[in-house]
Amino acid sequence: MDPVIVVGAGPVGLALSLALAQQGVPSVVLDEGGGRDEPRPARTVVLRPDTAALMERLGCTTVRDEGARWTGWRSLRRKQEVRQQALGTDTVPSPLHIPQHALTRGLRDAVAAQPLIKPVTESRLDSLEQDSRGVTVHTRGPRATWWRGSHLVGCDGARSTVRKLLGIRFPGRTAVERHAVATLRTELPWPDEALLHRQPPWRSGGEEVTARPLPDDVWRLDWLLPSGGELVTPDTLVARVRDTLAGWCDGTPPYELLDTGVYTVHHRLARRWRVDRAFLAGDAAHLLGALGTQGLDEGLRDADNLAWKLALAWHHGGSPTLLDSYQAERRTCVAARLRAADQALPILRGGNALRTYLPGATRGHDTLLTDGHLGQGPLGAPPVYAHSPLAPEYAPSQIPVGTEAGAPVEDVRVTAPDGTSARLRDRLGRGQLLVLLVAPGTGVWDRRHWQSAGVMPRLAAAVSALPVRAELLVTENYPGAPAHAVLLVRPDGHLVAAFSGVRPAELYAAADAARGGAPSSARSDRTADVN
Repeated sequence: MDPVIVVGAGPVGLALSLALAQQGVPSVVLDEGGGRDEPRPARTVVLRPDTAALMERLGCTTVRDEGARWTGWRSLRRKQEVRQQALGTDTVPSPLHIPQHALTRGLRDAVAAQPLIKPVTESRLDSLEQDSRGVTVHTRGPRATWWRGSHLVGCDGARSTVRKLLGIRFPGRTAVERHAVATLRTELPWPDEALLHRQPPWRSGGEEVTARPLPDDVWRLDWLLPSGGELVTPDTLVARVRDTLAGWCDGTPPYELLDTGVYTVHHRLARRWRVDRAFLAGDAAHLLGALGTQGLDEGLRDADNLAWKLALAWHHGGSPTLLDSYQAERRTCVAARLRAADQALPILRGGNALRTYLPGATRGHDTLLTDGHLGQGPLGAPPVYAHSPLAPEYAPSQIPVGTEAGAPVEDVRVTAPDGTSARLRDRLGRGQLLVLLVAPGTGVWDRRHWQSAGVMPRLAAAVSALPVRAELLVTENYPGAPAHAVLLVRPDGHLVAAFSGVRPAELYAAADAARGGAPSSARSDRTADVN
């Protein structure tokens, strides 16, 4: 069968190709550039715990070697500290901050070690055709040629050629926010802590400045610029740096300016994310980033969501419901994120009228901004696919647990089929469902015989009879789950359903729903028009 064609070799395209390869699907990655990225210290990304774990699972070693996890978060307003929060705990995990070129380099290194991925540099897409069995594209460049694939995914950025060739509209808002950025090496009073300072008291502080640490005493500073299009010259940016450091450190400390820039945040959402065998992901499908939200986070979640569905379709055939669910799940969640940001912007940036009449407004505004930066609440929390087309019908044996259906599962410790101990998150991304039995006291089992203990033989037989491949795991406990509960988990780590005990028929029905029903050999032209 033909490989999947991935257009674009940024973090989303590279991550998608690696996720496909881990599930046995070959891909061709078409890269307009030469396969290298110019280091830009001022261009960094913040990864939430789920997307950082995905990068590690895909073999990107730079997230460990060149990224920084914050130990705390501080919010200041004028001259007062209004919030201080420790990070890195079980209840409040720490984001990971890393230069984007380092992240991309780590993904490229992982791609180079993966024989199922064929990167093709200096190849610009200029033609795309589809039929009932696959996709044909043409690229121009030093090795202009035609390519044939089973499916195609456009991960080619905000000016996506794939999106334009598919005729998909990309409406939204331009210049929602503008920021001046400086990356420098210096010492600040809050080592390894991120900082949000609203209305700083010095002249060039503006409405808001953030400081986010990187390794080796490097910091990225962002100043929110006025909406009027203020011109940022090198002199004015250096003045901002000096004033800000002096305001925080009681005098300007020594610093080394590494890089500067200005970036503009746009909010856009593609009307469709799927046209037959072609899909959009990352910035080709959506642009967001105001109020601390992270567009790359959402792009990596696109890749994680789509990879297992394409892998299932590639190996076994996929139903229209399975492939349509990518748009239904991901577009809905990103649209909700954009709505939350657009609703918060007038409150946070719109002047003093609302602030005057809202009790506790300052604390509420701080919470909104903190949510965006730390990946919490409607601006940043991991997505929940509560109304997914892949959700099973309700069964009497279904029970509530600490994770709602459609949400990412907790990373509990599990016993794997070979009797070894592992983290649940480490078993994701292998193209198979996970069936998790909650069995208190398993720590004292003789692991040589654990599959023959208690209800395990009956559950193992039920798992082997499922319509898709699944792995059986056991855990001592799971938040909110009673003893002998059985959880069904998707390959991307989202909970399908939880059952009270071993229920073979209900488990089968839920697994069948999670794969979108029986595969169809007929061509699916169903592409929802979403307004």
